[in-house]
Amino acid sequence: MEGSEVSSTEGPAAPWYRRLAWLVGIWFGSVLALGAVASLLRLMMQMAGMSSH
Repeated sequence: MEGSEVSSTEGPAAPWYRRLAWLVGIWFGSVLALGAVASLLRLMMQMAGMSSH
């Protein structure tokens, strides 16, 4: 099959600090999302009377 080559991105790779910023940003966003889901589950459990106190 001719013409089925995978094209790479043009230009040089991003600087290390930009890649690090993306890594930290994605990590921070995932931690926030996990905290939001955990808080929502905790609230739902308390509303259902499933408290440990």
